[in-house]
Amino acid sequence: MDSNVLSTSQVRVGLFGSGVGLSLVLGFGVAYACYYLSSIAKKPQLVASNERFCRFLEEYCPVVTETYYPTIWCWEGRVQTLLRPFITSRPQVQYRNELIRTADGGQISLDWFDNNDSLYYPDASTRPTVLLLPGLTGTSKESYILHMIHQSETLGYRCVVFNNRGIAGEELLTPRTYCAANTEDLEAVIHHIHNLHPSAPFMAAGVSMGGMLLLNYLGKTGRDTPLMAAAIFSAGWNVFESVESLEKPLNWLLFNYYLTTCLQSSISRHRQMLEKLFDMDLVMKARTVREFDRQFTSVMFGYRTIDDYYEDASPCRKLKSVGIPVLCLNSVDDVFSPGHAIPVETAKQNANVALVLTSCGGHIGFLEGIWPRKCTYMDRVFKQFVQAVFEHGNKIFSM
Repeated sequence: MDSNVLSTSQVRVGLFGSGVGLSLVLGFGVAYACYYLSSIAKKPQLVASNERFCRFLEEYCPVVTETYYPTIWCWEGRVQTLLRPFITSRPQVQYRNELIRTADGGQISLDWFDNNDSLYYPDASTRPTVLLLPGLTGTSKESYILHMIHQSETLGYRCVVFNNRGIAGEELLTPRTYCAANTEDLEAVIHHIHNLHPSAPFMAAGVSMGGMLLLNYLGKTGRDTPLMAAAIFSAGWNVFESVESLEKPLNWLLFNYYLTTCLQSSISRHRQMLEKLFDMDLVMKARTVREFDRQFTSVMFGYRTIDDYYEDASPCRKLKSVGIPVLCLNSVDDVFSPGHAIPVETAKQNANVALVLTSCGGHIGFLEGIWPRKCTYMDRVFKQFVQAVFEHGNKIFSM
């Protein structure tokens, strides 16, 4: 056969093959884009019974009414949850540490970001202050905490991070750590900060278990708190539903076992102190969060059963009593806080509460953009709401 004919035939086949491949790629891309835009990128659901609160959010915190575009290549909840700690940046923050004593002889570690270079609020006595509560085993070093401080710094605000007992490197002076239901340490911290800066506007933001603790505190105190408002992110509303979700095989493999080992690691260095009250060998054998709570947490805080502890720790049972404006952000695909357990109807019964529910975002994920390194949807909600409260809060405090 003529070599020219053969060459031409090969070129035609190559072009045809590449054309088919290109068509397949384009077809898949178009189909994926259509699916993403129709089923993934959605406006969050805003649940609030108070029309004034709704209008306030629409005007001063518009991000809660805008379409949330999750990162197109990792929008699924588990993936967002797993990747966020590795993808997001870690802004540099210089803390000033303070150890305060508690009534029972223990100590709490507070990390202050004073923001003394604030151009908007040069007077430290009136500089707005945000108290930040990290998650279950989190500290002031968590990336989501660092991003909240970075957002606050640009606005001129001061931040204080409440590290739960024994977590941030300080010694346990008594055989006691922390739990989501007991608010004594949080109450002590809030009043300590308020007494130091009584003229400074003051609010708080809690993430995951930090949000649960903050909600339980607010449900207990009602309006009798120095806090002006609060922001809650990825809180577990019903602990029974949370642990059941985390005990499903895939979730146990991806999250539950690792979280249990983190809890065990957080108390292992305090073993000599805790062995006075607990069978630490038994605690260290736990393979789920539920087992850890049964052997350790519920016993430490005097609950008759683990169910009694979980019932007391569930913020959904105290939401009706919250007496200050609270904005709560959750994703309905969060395996730590399943969508069906979010107390939508209860929230509608309290004029102080607004829920923002996204269809995607996972647990403390909320990644957005092609390469979501610097800012998440959660960061933007935090920044806009905090600024709205400190600069325009008088418009909702008369609710």
